[in-house]
Amino acid sequence: MSLLSKEIAYHGKILDLARETHRLPDGREACFEIIHHPGGAAALPVDHAGQLLLIRQFRPAVRGTMLEIPAGRLEPGEDPATSIRRELQEEIGRKAAQIALLAEVYSTVGFCREKIFIFLATELEVTPTAHEEHEFIELVSLAPAQAFALVDAGEISDAKTLIALQAYRYRLAVQ
Repeated sequence: MSLLSKEIAYHGKILDLARETHRLPDGREACFEIIHHPGGAAALPVDHAGQLLLIRQFRPAVRGTMLEIPAGRLEPGEDPATSIRRELQEEIGRKAAQIALLAEVYSTVGFCREKIFIFLATELEVTPTAHEEHEFIELVSLAPAQAFALVDAGEISDAKTLIALQAYRYRLAVQ
């Protein structure tokens, strides 16, 4: 498949919407609407006591709050590890001495190019938070068993958080 043409239909602060024409594997051409997003970085923070630090955050797109891991959009040319270190300080007031990549995922491959780098953040040190004016964030500390029970009960529905928690659950099971 190859890109034949691209027209930006909308240019926004956090994403662009493009109309793209591609050559398909069978030689035909087809048009697609594709969201171009710079990508993101997220982390599952684990404190010295083994507690998982999640956040409850107001999300206008779902018209309510979500329980999720800290995350943020990559700045142009920014390394994902640098991005998540900044986001951890801003959102939960923690500086991570260690981060390890858990997964790289595309959020919605049917129409979006956003790639999220998901890390495990450990050896946390408390720092001041720096919430943006539109962010309403509550820190939620959970034992791993509590978080896994919320996953199993369907009470966590954020994709990046589900992936991070399942990857961490697997990690704990194989140790």
